[in-house]
Amino acid sequence: MEAELAALATSGATTLIGLMVSDTWTQARDRLVRIFARGGDEESAEEELRVSRQELTAARDAADGDVMADIEAGWRVRLRRVLEADPGAADELRSLLAELDPPADEEVSRAVRNSISGGVQHGPVLQGQSFSGLTFNTSCGEPSCRRSGRHDGHVS
Repeated sequence: MEAELAALATSGATTLIGLMVSDTWTQARDRLVRIFARGGDEESAEEELRVSRQELTAARDAADGDVMADIEAGWRVRLRRVLEADPGAADELRSLLAELDPPADEEVSRAVRNSISGGVQHGPVLQGQSFSGLTFNTSCGEPSCRRSGRHDGHVS
C-alpha cells in the first residue's frame, strides 16, 4: 500500500505543478486546498499554494528547472504525508486526477504556434520539450564556421 501511496503522491505532485501554471488552476485550487487542509486551516493551505504558484511561475519564466523540480518535490512529500495520515484524501485525490487527466486513449489537440526570429539559421532548429542523443552532420559554408574551424554543424 505504501508504494501505491508514493505513486499517487508523485502523480498528484506532477499534476499539481502542471495545474499551477495552467488555466485549469482555478478549477482545481479549492479542492486541493481541502485535500491539504484536511480539517485544518484552509487559509494557510491556500496561502502555501498561492506562494508556490508564484514561485513556480517565476521559475518557469526564468527557465529555472532546478527550482521547478524543488517545488514539485516539496509538494510530493507533502502529498505523501497527507495521504498516509488520511486514507480519505487518497480517494479525493484520485477523483481529482481522474477528472483533470484526459484518458490515455483520448486524443488531445492543442494549437501550437512557433516562430523563429533573430536572423538566418544555418542549421536545424528544434522546438520541443526534451531532446537527447541528437547528432547533426551538416556542412557550413559561412565565414563564422570557417573561422571557428568547425565544419560538422556543431555550435560552440
